Amino acid sequence: MEKELPKKLLDVLACPKCKGSLDYKKKENKLICKKCRLAFKVVDGIPIMLLDEAEKLK
Repeated sequence: MEKELPKKLLDVLACPKCKGSLDYKKKENKLICKKCRLAFKVVDGIPIMLLDEAEKLK
């Protein structure tokens, strides 16, 4: 079972590329930047915010 991200953490996280807000998709366990069209994985409750590791969305 994956750990859910605390609201306090979600409130301060920003996209590392554009510094914009992120949407948390609990079911997919990803943080999404709609502006940059990037998805960042969350592994064991830790967001992987590296641009090299981000998934490009279509």
